[in-house]
Amino acid sequence: MGITWTSIQKQRLQELNASEIQLEQSFESHKDRDRAFQEQEHLLVVKGKQKLQELKETTRRPSLSVLEQKLVEALTKEGFVQVVTPTIISKAALAKMSVSDEHPLFSQVFWLDSKRCLRPMLAPNLYTLWKDLERLWEKPIRIFEIGTCYRKESKGSVHLNEFTMLNLAELGVPEDQRHKRLEELASLVMDTAGISDYQLVMESSVVYGDELDVVKGIELGSSAMGPHPLDDNWGIFDPWVGIGFGLERLLMIREGSQNVQSMGRSLTYLNGVRLNI
Repeated sequence: MGITWTSIQKQRLQELNASEIQLEQSFESHKDRDRAFQEQEHLLVVKGKQKLQELKETTRRPSLSVLEQKLVEALTKEGFVQVVTPTIISKAALAKMSVSDEHPLFSQVFWLDSKRCLRPMLAPNLYTLWKDLERLWEKPIRIFEIGTCYRKESKGSVHLNEFTMLNLAELGVPEDQRHKRLEELASLVMDTAGISDYQLVMESSVVYGDELDVVKGIELGSSAMGPHPLDDNWGIFDPWVGIGFGLERLLMIREGSQNVQSMGRSLTYLNGVRLNI
């Protein structure tokens, strides 16, 4: 077995957005490793400074904002209506999603007081809108939201306490077309994000039960469909489909980053580049 990076070296390379291949390198001697580290660190620092300069001189908008705009344009073109809903939601709304005191997600919620929290998901508000909109609009009712969600996630390279969620939902889909529709919506989002070669995998969710996930190395999005047992809590009776994506994870995979922290809201990173370079 060859000599690998020290833990400090590997952490530094991860912070500088080294590729998986770079992180998995091995060497014949400590001297070779340390020389390679200096070279790799220098190249990644130069690359990061170039990206920051490009942000300042050319794009002037972070990739997260650009992706949001592209998704809004793509979805509205396909007949979806963008909505903006409150970040603070009630404990009762979470309970309608089956997230009660004993639920695994309950402990990840940021509570403001005994009855209110920062939303860990967008679905409760979209359910609420559906209930009113089905009285006002003809079906199918297509809505989506891009907004911040909050969870006390375990620390790691693929989790954030504060992340940007895209949730699109369509009420009134013929029951025999739900799977096809989910595939179409997943394709729309992934094409817009510039990601190919992903897989659709059946998984089990703590909220929705069986669901179809969008996977490329890690889970990028998860979907659900109704009729579903939760629908009764909201007075929804028509078949539907919904799919949600974490935008920081989409950027992480597209950019080949090993650290989702670099893609999110941060004072340490700017547009994927660590500032202490």
